[in-house]
Amino acid sequence: MRNIGICDTTFARFDMGAAAIDEIKMHMGNLNIIRKTVPGIKDLPVASKKLIEEEKCEIVLALGMPGPEEKDKTCAHEASTGIIQAQLLTNTHILEVLVHEDEESDPQDLKVLAENRAREHAHNLIKILFKPDKLEREAGKGLREGKPDVGPL
Repeated sequence: MRNIGICDTTFARFDMGAAAIDEIKMHMGNLNIIRKTVPGIKDLPVASKKLIEEEKCEIVLALGMPGPEEKDKTCAHEASTGIIQAQLLTNTHILEVLVHEDEESDPQDLKVLAENRAREHAHNLIKILFKPDKLEREAGKGLREGKPDVGPL
């Protein structure tokens, strides 16, 4: 059985990890999902790397929800940089899925965005592992996760 990793945070205001796992199980029941929850987004890079190196995950979905303050944006940037480094060090995809709290002003809209983005990135994980030809056909289509697609030019 193939191992995939789901890494999420307690700082997030929505359980994005559960949404992603639910979506993956609906479409690919034959995967072993290993979930690690960490306090905040700056913990995502090392937790993702550990899922790859210690749990033998083939791919990881790293989910987080940075707050609206400037320091939160700085933390999100640092986490993103760490995730990129972890990908390069392990030669493994870590799909970064961040929902910034200031993307939506209404809490219900933020919840919908977080759920949709987590679920749509779960589909990207499946495509990377099992349907890379579908990703190639989607190149240049202006697809967005969690929000309406913008379409090609």
